[in-house]
This record gives sequence, C-alpha cells and structure tokens, in this order.
Amino acid sequence: MLAHVPSALGKADILRLREALAGASWEDGASSGGASKTAKRNSRVPPDSELSRKLGSAVASALLASPAFVAAAIPLRIFPPQFERYEAGDRYDPHVDNAVRGDAVTGARIRVDLAATLLLSAPEEYDGGHLIVEDIFGSREFKPQAGDVVLFSAGSLNMVTPVVRGERLASFIWLQSMIQSDEARDIVCDLDAAIQDLSQRVDVGDADMRKLSTVYHNLIRIWGEA
Repeated sequence: MLAHVPSALGKADILRLREALAGASWEDGASSGGASKTAKRNSRVPPDSELSRKLGSAVASALLASPAFVAAAIPLRIFPPQFERYEAGDRYDPHVDNAVRGDAVTGARIRVDLAATLLLSAPEEYDGGHLIVEDIFGSREFKPQAGDVVLFSAGSLNMVTPVVRGERLASFIWLQSMIQSDEARDIVCDLDAAIQDLSQRVDVGDADMRKLSTVYHNLIRIWGEA
C-alpha cells in the first residue's frame, strides 16, 4: 500500500495548524525512545500535551472527511496525530514503524497497519527533507504540497532525508485499517476508484454499477473488521 492523497486538508486548515504550531513548545523527537534515539533527529510537540491533542483531533476529523483518504485507508482507528519539525541538519534514518501503539493518556492500543505523513510546509520552504518509502516496486520519493498526505504500509522501510535549508513541518499519523491485508486493501481501493470513475459516465441506476457496488461492499464484509 502506497498512496499520495492530494489536498487532504485545505489551505485554511493548514494555516490554522501552522499558526497554532508557531507558539508551540517543542521537544527532542528522539525522546519517543526505541530505535528513534539514534535514527531520529528532529523536534516534536509533546504528544500528550493539550495543544497536540487539540490539533491532532482537528487533523483526524479532516482526514476522515476526505473521501480519497478514507477510500485508500479504510480506517478503523486513528492514533492521535502528532506533529514534528525538521530544521537544517535534521533527518530520520531508515526505519520501520512499531506494529502496535499504545496511548499513554487513554490506555487505548491499536495495531498499526498504515502510516501517513501530512505535510504542513510547502516544498519551496525547505530543501532536502524528502520522504522515502520502500515498497515492492522499489524506493519511492515524495516532497508533496502542503495539505497532501502520503499513506503507506507501516511495515515499509521509510526515512526522511536531511533538511539542508528552511523548516519542514508535518503531522504523522498511524492507523488501524478495517482491512489488515495490504493486498486485500489495494483490491478494494482499486475497485472503489473504478466505481467512482464509472459513476461520472454511467447512470447510478445502471445494473452493472449496482453489481460492482455489491461486490465492493461484500468484499469489505469478508475482509473487514469493525
């Protein structure tokens, strides 16, 4: 699973997030512990802080309102989104995200099927800072627009290359999907995309459209969990 979702958040939403983050208190990103102590060099808003929780809730709500994001992720649970900052010299070396995440505030735990990066900085605001994800087709490199989301399997090796100029702001999100299998999720996502494309050219009451929609929902019944 590897998807680029353009404009998952609008310009007004991005502006509000950036204005709030301008007054945030930042801590060493490596304080998250584990392998990040040596792999990660960046800053983060303390994830249990009131500001992080408030902004994270806004990000989660916006993503769930994005049809393209929901179609690709088929989300069941979203771990509270967090916020990170990369300045000159900061980077995140190749790593694989943890399989399970626990929320220190609520005690909730999720299986991490997908990871997502929501860019809050425009690409011209910084040099370097590319997100690189390894999938079955090789290495893929992303430096998308502010408001775009890159969604990928949490089991994929990923990294952020060193920033050499400017500031890269982003929110990172972990999700548990209704469909655990990447392969099954890709099939359902492709089918949904085909249905949406055909709906622009075929009447919604068309018999073949009804059949495709029936197959779509029945596949989620077979593979999904709720």
